[in-house]
Amino acid sequence: MATGSNNQVFGKRKLQHVVILASGDRIRHMTIRPWMTLLAVCFLGTLALGYLGATTYLVLRDNLIGATMARQARMQHEYEDRIAALRAQVDRVTSRQLLDQQVVEDKVEKLLEQQMALTSRHGRIGALLQGAGETTLPGDGPVPADKPKTGGDEASLIGADAPAFAALLGKGERKETSTSSSLALGYVPMTQENVADRADRLFSHMTLSLKEIEAEQLERIDQLASGASATADEIAGILKRQGVPVEEQAALETQDAVGGPYLAPRSEKDFNASLNQLDAALTRLESVRDTARRLPFANPAPGRDITSRFGNRPDPFFGGLAMHAGIDFRAPTGTEIRTTGAGKVVAAGFSGGYGNMVEVDHGLGISTRYGHMSRVLVKVGDEVATGDVVGLSGSTGRSTGPHLHYEIRRNGDAVDPMQFLNAGMKLTPLIN
Repeated sequence: MATGSNNQVFGKRKLQHVVILASGDRIRHMTIRPWMTLLAVCFLGTLALGYLGATTYLVLRDNLIGATMARQARMQHEYEDRIAALRAQVDRVTSRQLLDQQVVEDKVEKLLEQQMALTSRHGRIGALLQGAGETTLPGDGPVPADKPKTGGDEASLIGADAPAFAALLGKGERKETSTSSSLALGYVPMTQENVADRADRLFSHMTLSLKEIEAEQLERIDQLASGASATADEIAGILKRQGVPVEEQAALETQDAVGGPYLAPRSEKDFNASLNQLDAALTRLESVRDTARRLPFANPAPGRDITSRFGNRPDPFFGGLAMHAGIDFRAPTGTEIRTTGAGKVVAAGFSGGYGNMVEVDHGLGISTRYGHMSRVLVKVGDEVATGDVVGLSGSTGRSTGPHLHYEIRRNGDAVDPMQFLNAGMKLTPLIN
């Protein structure tokens, strides 16, 4: 039971509310103060708010859980899509690298084939020149035929592109990159040109270099062939002027017989044709050189003066004109007498007015005689080379003093040895 006065007089103290609780004989008085009322109201409000919050949570919990699960599922799908995209990108990069590697390998194989072909050509040219006696043309000829290099030139075909070439082959230094982190961020590093582009540029340059080498080879072969032909023509002309039959048909018979229908020329065929022409030219050159080397174009007494020439002269014993069939060289007794060409000794010993005489047959109807020697150092049947000593000078036979009587005979008839000596001075740079 609560009591209080509703009459409020100005200046009087407000009466407090008193709650009387009676239970049997026990009576309790409780004064209700304002703060107690406020506390009760706050407590009740808190309970009401808690109840409302709990009710709202229970009502909205399913929606929150569903939204959270949907958000997680959406994030998972996004990650899965991102991972799939990254995998596809990695697959594309890997496939491109495999394709680029295949392209590079194909081009490397082609370059190696071309390099092997060029190396083989160098070897064939070297073998051809070596088989022809390592032919060298004279300095005043059309082209000096020095032997092409077969060791260093083709081994450095790549040249300054070797580092790039090695990088394309995977042999260069590899730099570690943070590929995994870049892919995780969805970023693939790009350059201005990929491997295929660099390979195309590099191999285009190298192919051009190989083509230049091939063209240089063909040009060099043509120069060698023309130079060899010109030298052979010059030697053959000198021999013909001396009445020596040049056996060029024998050189032609050594060539392989060829034939077939005409087809459009290709690089390899051009090279083979040029090489065949060079082979024929060198074979002909060696043929005429061999002919010139075995014929008497050298000096039998180098450094000795000529005391009597070929032709009519006063006979030293009878005083009248007489035919002198050779030339005489001043040579003190014991001077070495050397052959002027290669051949076979057909006479060696005393022979009438020649005294001690040696005759050498050089073939092609050409022979030489060396007379008045004090001593003969060869015998019949011996094979001699140009410059071999056949005897020592003297004054045997029909002679007025120590000297060498030297004759050249063609088909048995004496010819002027000075023609052969003069021709020999022209042939020396062509046949040595």
